[in-house]
Amino acid sequence: MNYKINHEGDLVLITFEGDLIGEENGPEIIEAVNDTLSNDIIKCAVDITDVRYINSSGIGVLITILTKFRNKGGEVILVNPSDHVKKLLAITKLNAIFTVVDSIADAKKELNK
Repeated sequence: MNYKINHEGDLVLITFEGDLIGEENGPEIIEAVNDTLSNDIIKCAVDITDVRYINSSGIGVLITILTKFRNKGGEVILVNPSDHVKKLLAITKLNAIFTVVDSIADAKKELNK
């Protein structure tokens, strides 16, 4: 799995590609999230457009990101999950916990309400 973290003003955009398997990069992703939160950035969009597969550890990474942002009064929005990932979110009922939108532009609008 590859990931990128970009800061755009008061928003952080985390982009994942490939298989979201938390064992590999999970700790370093969470460390980057902690650094972001220490800079008082509490809005986060997670672009999962190019994620083919998520395992339980990957779900754990997403939940940890969400928890950390919400504990600081912030929010996390998932952007453009594939049909396979949408089904996984529905089965695990995570679609009731995460806000899911179709584009980064939609995420920015939602986060700036």
